Amino acid sequence: MHGEDLFSMFFGGGSRQSQYGPLPGPSVNHPLKVSLEDLYKGKTLKLAVNRKVIVGEVTDCAKCDGQGVKMEMRQIGPGMIQQLQGACDECKGCGSKAETKSERKVLEVHIEPGAHHNQRISFKGMADERPNRETGAINFIVQEEENDTFKRKGADLLVTKELSLNQALCGFAHHLTHLDGRKIVIKTRPGEVIKPEMLSNMPYVKMVPNEGMPSRGNPFVKGNLYILFKVIFPEDGDLGPEAIATLKSILPNPDMDVDYDVEKVEEMHMSAANVRDFGKGGAEQRGDRAYDSDNEEGGGNVQCQQS
Repeated sequence: MHGEDLFSMFFGGGSRQSQYGPLPGPSVNHPLKVSLEDLYKGKTLKLAVNRKVIVGEVTDCAKCDGQGVKMEMRQIGPGMIQQLQGACDECKGCGSKAETKSERKVLEVHIEPGAHHNQRISFKGMADERPNRETGAINFIVQEEENDTFKRKGADLLVTKELSLNQALCGFAHHLTHLDGRKIVIKTRPGEVIKPEMLSNMPYVKMVPNEGMPSRGNPFVKGNLYILFKVIFPEDGDLGPEAIATLKSILPNPDMDVDYDVEKVEEMHMSAANVRDFGKGGAEQRGDRAYDSDNEEGGGNVQCQQS
């Protein structure tokens, strides 16, 4: 911006639009809720909007003399005057006035495959018209709706699959309806074992390449489909003696029988625990000491003399 423009803005000596064209007008944003299925396949919507358009001649605002700003003088103390400048409330800072009418316009909003959450789809020059202002844009902001089956991050998709211990060890086949309506089956290879979790305490996941979301701008390149597994172990009492004996004979590394004399060895069983309580056991940690030798009844201060 030139120096004379700064001077004009603060002291009302003309307007920028006389030399450098009209100032940009405000844009309008509309949220647009879109399902993940439509973001996968792409979709074109017809949406009707109402906008104001100028009719008739444009005239200078009489209240601000076409400047778009008004000056106000205030006395803030003896011999002290404050000069304030603000946008003209009559013309909303445009400097001009004109009659407007409402116009209904139907816009075709094209949502490309792989469009992202909060992506902006703009229609320039379709906002409300204002005198001596460049008409702003109407922006539709894509709002991705949650999906019950798929979770999205970038171009990748994720589904969660619960497996029984039998399925995790012996294999499974899972029917899945993809976002474009295709029926697919996800299955393990012979001998493939699904683990409860990885050694790093991260969820155990597998991947199906090129079955994620289409890439924005290049729908032929797709992300990956991740499957997060949750292995559900049997509850206490679910396995009877016969089932336990069968599993021991089939599964590798069974527990070996231990010989001991029950009269000489204590048998102990486990109870439920939380690893967060590790280190909190004992009377000292709980603050309930059975006794304190320094405060026993009848005890006094014992002094030792060293010769």
